[in-house]
Amino acid sequence: MQDWLNTKVESRQGGTWLLALTYVGLCTILRLGLLIASVGLVSWGPATFSALFIGFFFDAVMAWFFVLPFGLISAFSSGKKAHYWLTPLWFFGAFLFTFWKISEILFWEEFGVRFNFIAVDYLIYTSEVIKNIRESYNLTLIFALVALAVFGLYSVWRRLGYVKLWMKGLEQDVSRRIKKRFYSPLFVLLTFTYFVGRHDLKVSSHVDTSLGERIVAGMRHMGDVQPGFANSYDTEIAKNGEYAFLAAFWANQLEWSRFYPSQPNAIELLRERLKGEGVELQKAGEITRKVEPSGSAKKWNVIQITIESLSAEFLGCYGEPSYAGKNLTPNLDRISKESIWFRHCYAGGTRTVRGMEALSLSIPPIPGQSVLRRKGCENLTTLGSVLSARGYDTAFIYGGDGFFDNMNYFFSTNGYRIVDLPRQVAAGKETTFANAWGACDEDAFNWSLDEADKAYAAGMPFHHFVMTTSNHRPYTWPEGKINPALTGRDGGVAYTDYAIGEFLKAAAKKPWFNDTVFVIVADHCASVAGKSELEIRKYEIPLFIWSPDNLKARQVDTMMSQIDTAPTLLGLMRVPYVSRFVGADVLKSDYKPRAFISNYQKVAVLHDDGLLTVLKPVRQVVQYQANLATGALTPVEQPNSAAVEEALNYYQGTDELFNNGGLTNPAH
Repeated sequence: MQDWLNTKVESRQGGTWLLALTYVGLCTILRLGLLIASVGLVSWGPATFSALFIGFFFDAVMAWFFVLPFGLISAFSSGKKAHYWLTPLWFFGAFLFTFWKISEILFWEEFGVRFNFIAVDYLIYTSEVIKNIRESYNLTLIFALVALAVFGLYSVWRRLGYVKLWMKGLEQDVSRRIKKRFYSPLFVLLTFTYFVGRHDLKVSSHVDTSLGERIVAGMRHMGDVQPGFANSYDTEIAKNGEYAFLAAFWANQLEWSRFYPSQPNAIELLRERLKGEGVELQKAGEITRKVEPSGSAKKWNVIQITIESLSAEFLGCYGEPSYAGKNLTPNLDRISKESIWFRHCYAGGTRTVRGMEALSLSIPPIPGQSVLRRKGCENLTTLGSVLSARGYDTAFIYGGDGFFDNMNYFFSTNGYRIVDLPRQVAAGKETTFANAWGACDEDAFNWSLDEADKAYAAGMPFHHFVMTTSNHRPYTWPEGKINPALTGRDGGVAYTDYAIGEFLKAAAKKPWFNDTVFVIVADHCASVAGKSELEIRKYEIPLFIWSPDNLKARQVDTMMSQIDTAPTLLGLMRVPYVSRFVGADVLKSDYKPRAFISNYQKVAVLHDDGLLTVLKPVRQVVQYQANLATGALTPVEQPNSAAVEEALNYYQGTDELFNNGGLTNPAH
């Protein structure tokens, strides 16, 4: 064994082998340490000992993966001076590996598990997390200990004579051949991932998927090969922390029963709660309902304008002192007086995909990432599938590349055609202005006008889900459209308002306008960061349903959630349909005001009396009395058990429904 290792180290790839062995050694030490820390919790049966061997296998795979860059550099490095740049790189890699293992120890101490989506979440809320870490740990001491440990590891290799062998190999090995045995596994991995993803995407004639989309889809299966024992501690011992982190990143979800307070029969309890809507529930164990409004259905066209990052406070009609005098949104302010204005609508999450999920699927934001980016996101019950079943031409229209965040795949498999920038360019259509996110809002709206004209000419009603891009960094737009003094976010808001105004003027001249309903809503707010657990004021978004010839203008002051948009719209249209929506029709007499808000880990229910119930890892429930006007939160000393039960009904029930196929389109 030693002769074999000596041969491997005495080459230009000697440092690569030493770095890989360093990683495996650190992983083994950590695994044994976690096993000792869990001495009374693991099963101490075959599963525990199997976990040690399985874990070693994952460590070896990840060691190969992480040292690939160093190996590639080493393949083109030889000679007496090569160690001048390879040695610092080696120290950097070893420093990262050691730091990761210490981070795993701290994560285990807090959550009792290896890295999961909570750790992924830490990358999303970087500023808050860094502040928390700086306040909780002595980072100077930690970095010093990590550096000391790395020098210690290097000294061990040096004392054993392997560093000398490596340096000798660098001088003697002049071959510039990259060994196939070292890099061919990467090709095998990508090929396997591609075919797994191809199967997951169910590629067919109506789903146009690229190589990148298939590989990304395949990566969602990373978690499938991780071990799963009856004893959860055996399972965690068997995992590799970095692999678990990457698997969580691609799977984008947290196991509810593992990390959140739970109740038995959550789906049945949610089903009972939805009975209050006064519609017929069908099969037991589901929330499938047959919605049959009174009166004849209106076959109105529907154009939904989903605005990027538009907090309610930006609109003059909301009267926020810091924005009321800026007059950034004259068109939307006018629309507020001519539409059904839902004055207190709350976004479900903090990213565009969360808004898309809420507006199309009508479900609360289950923990982790949006359903759009998960396995099993196809063939669900959506607003598009409901209207498509009634003969509508439905389209998702986006100024950018819908490959981003899996948007194209989600919408294309859930009742929508795709109209995005790459497809428009391929069709020979030019953009008038574009930035990193894609075409400007005016271009996207012009595409919507073209698609509406085509549908009208074909004699079909239509539904467009239009997603804007301009109100987003880098905040650029065509010249001569708005006040040149406006820059940054203010300019982005003003330009989007201008583009909407021009779009509605152009639409008003079309023959289909009188039979069209325009839904104007934000995907999420501009920012939700703050000092409070959840900054409830920053989740408030505008929602207008505008159709001058069909709907009488009024202001609705009832608290509502973004997930209520689709049921409310369908109620206004008197459309009968089979529903698996969790949202409700706000305009019905039996509607119970509440809002659902989240930030990946934390999910909450807010009531119009200010009671806020927050569910979060690890199985924690916190309640606050919120001042809805200021957003101030006061902890509740005596928990309201009914509110806790309601939150669990909605969130756990929805989570289980999605994972068990209970949200799929009944037509499939």
